[in-house]
Amino acid sequence: MASGVAARTRTYEVSVPFRAGTGGYASYRIPAVVAAASGELLAFAEGRVGSSADTGDIDVVLKRSVDGGRTWGRPQVVARNGTGTAGNPAPVVLHTGPHTGRIVLVHVRNGAAASENAIRRGEVPAADGRRVWVQYSDDDGRTWSSPREITGQVKKPAWRWYATTPGHALQLRHGPHAGRIVVPANHSLPPAGSDDPTSGRYNGGHVLLSDDDGRTWRIGYVDDNPDGYVNVNETTAAELPDGRVYFNTRTDANAPGNRADAYSRDGGATLVKPFRPQAGLVTPVVECSVLHLGEPDVLLFSGPADPEYRALMTVRASDDGGVTWRTAHTVDGLPAAYSDLVRIDDDTVGLLYETGDFSAYSTITFRRIPVEELV
Repeated sequence: MASGVAARTRTYEVSVPFRAGTGGYASYRIPAVVAAASGELLAFAEGRVGSSADTGDIDVVLKRSVDGGRTWGRPQVVARNGTGTAGNPAPVVLHTGPHTGRIVLVHVRNGAAASENAIRRGEVPAADGRRVWVQYSDDDGRTWSSPREITGQVKKPAWRWYATTPGHALQLRHGPHAGRIVVPANHSLPPAGSDDPTSGRYNGGHVLLSDDDGRTWRIGYVDDNPDGYVNVNETTAAELPDGRVYFNTRTDANAPGNRADAYSRDGGATLVKPFRPQAGLVTPVVECSVLHLGEPDVLLFSGPADPEYRALMTVRASDDGGVTWRTAHTVDGLPAAYSDLVRIDDDTVGLLYETGDFSAYSTITFRRIPVEELV
C-alpha cells in the first residue's frame, strides 16, 4: 500500500526545450536525443519556420543540457537547406573506435515545395526530392562538419519518398559487427499500374549501415511487401545483449494493430524474418522509440497508448527482448505524438516527446524517469 501511494505522488522533473512560436520557428517537430561522451544531453528537432507543415523552410536545430535535462541552453542550427527542408535528424554517439565520442548525424533534405505526396507521385525532380546527408561533431555538438551527401550510397533509384528514423540511431556494441552504425530508414516504391502511389501499401523499410564511423555507407536489409498487410514506415532500433538488433516500426495496413517488429542476427544486413505484427503494443499510427537499458536487461518502448488518437504518452517495457510488453510508466492523458528515449545515467531515463494541452505539437517536452520505475 505504501509503495502504491508513493508511486502516485512521485514528482517528475520536466522541462521544455522547444516551444512552438519561439526562437524564430512557428513549430518544432521530430525529436531526437542522445547523451554526448561528456554526459551532456543533445536534443534535436526540426525547426519549422512558417508553419507546422512537413514541407517548406525547415532546419535541424539543437539544444544542449548540462544538468541531465533539467534546463536547456540556447538553440543552435545544425543543418539548413536554404529555404528548403533539412529534417529527420538521426544522431548517434560513437562509443568505440578511432573516433570515440564523435557524434554522427544523418538527415534528409528536399526542395521547399516538394510535398510528400508529390514526391510519391513522381512529380518532383530528383534534385528537389528526398536526399540523404551526413555530418559529424568532435566537440559534443558545439561545432559541426560541413554536410556531405550520401544519397547515391543509400537510396535506390526507384525509391521515391525517403526518411531516416526519426529518433536516435545506434552503434553496435556486441559481436562481430561491433562498431557498426545502424540507421533505420523508410522509403516508398513506385506504384503498380494505375495504383495510387500515395497509398501506404507502397511503404517499405530499410537500414543504412556504416563500418567506418560514417565515412562510407551501404544499404542493409530491405523490407518491401506491397501487399497491404504489414507496410514498414518510420522505424526505430535497439541492440539486445545477445547481439541481435531489434527493429520496431509504424505500420498502417491490415495487420493487427499499428506496430510491427523484426530481428537481425547480422548487424542489420538481413532480417531473420520480415516484419510481423506486434499487437502487444497498442498505439495509433505514429513514430515511436525503443531503447535497451543495457543493465538491467530491459527493452523500453515509448509512444502514445491510445489506439486511435495521438495521446496518452506511455513507456512500456519488455523483459524478453520485445516478444511481450508491459506498461511501465504513463505520462498523462494529454495529446502526444513522436518521442525518443535516452539513458541519462545509471538511475535515470529521459523521454523527449511532442505534447501539449490542446495539441500534440505545442511543445517538445523532456521528462526524467527513474530507472527503478521501469524495471
